[in-house]
Amino acid sequence: MELRTRALQVLLIADPATKALAARALQEALSDPNTASLDTAARLHTDAPLPGRPDRPRLMPALQVGSRSPFTVEGRAALLHAIAHIEFNAINLALDAVWRFPDMPRAFYLDWLKVAAEEAFHFTLLSEHLATLGRSYGDFDAHDGLWAMARRTDGDVLARMALVPRTLEARGLDATPPLQAKFAKAGDARAVEILDIILRDEVGHVRIGNHWYRHLCRERGLDPVALYPQLVAQYQAPRLRPPFNLAARTDAGFSDEELAYLNE
Repeated sequence: MELRTRALQVLLIADPATKALAARALQEALSDPNTASLDTAARLHTDAPLPGRPDRPRLMPALQVGSRSPFTVEGRAALLHAIAHIEFNAINLALDAVWRFPDMPRAFYLDWLKVAAEEAFHFTLLSEHLATLGRSYGDFDAHDGLWAMARRTDGDVLARMALVPRTLEARGLDATPPLQAKFAKAGDARAVEILDIILRDEVGHVRIGNHWYRHLCRERGLDPVALYPQLVAQYQAPRLRPPFNLAARTDAGFSDEELAYLNE
C-alpha cells in the first residue's frame, strides 16, 4: 500500500463512518513498513469529484444555515452536527494535503496522516453523541466554507498551510471555549468532554500548519509575517474576529507579532 495513493482513495469515500474508519486505519498502517510505503515524489491525479461525501447534509451558503441554540434537544443536536461537519471536512482536508502536494519532506505526510486520523476520531465521538439525541450526520443543513478554501489553494501548498490549518482551523481554538460554556450551561457534560479532546488535538494540528508554513517560507526566502496578509487578500480568506484564544494560539506556535496582527 502506497500511503499517498491510499489517502486519495480514502478521500473519495462518500460514507462518513467508513471514511473515518479508513482514515484511522491509514495512520495505523504507518507502524508496519512491510505493508506501507510512502512515495513523496509521486504526482497523483484524479478526475473524480472531490471530496467524497454523502448526499446529505444539504450544503447552503453560511448565512442561510439556521442558528443553533443548545438549550433545546433539537438545537443542541444542530450545534453538535455543525461541529461534526467541521470535523468531517477536516478529515478531507488532511487527506487532501497528503495526496495533492508532492516533493515535501516525509515528515509532512506523516504529520497530515496523523491529523486525518485524529479528525476521524473527533468525528466518530461527535457522531456517537449525536446518536444519543436521536440524530445523525446529514440531518441538518451545513455550509462548505472549509472545502471552498481547499479548492482555492489547491495549486500551492504554502497557501494551503497558511489559510486552512493556521487560519480556518485556528478559528476553532477561539470558538471552542465559548461553545463549551454553552454546552455546560445546557447540562451536556459529554459535549464538553468531547470538545476538550478536540481542543487539545487542534492545538497540535494548528502547530503543524504553522511549522510547515514557516518551512515553506524559509525555502522560498519569504517573510511569513509580511506574506500572510497578502495571502489573505489574494485568496479571499475571512478576516478573523475576536475574541481570540491567545493561550491556545500561543501553544499552537503563533508568534507575538502574529498575535498582534489579529487586533489590527
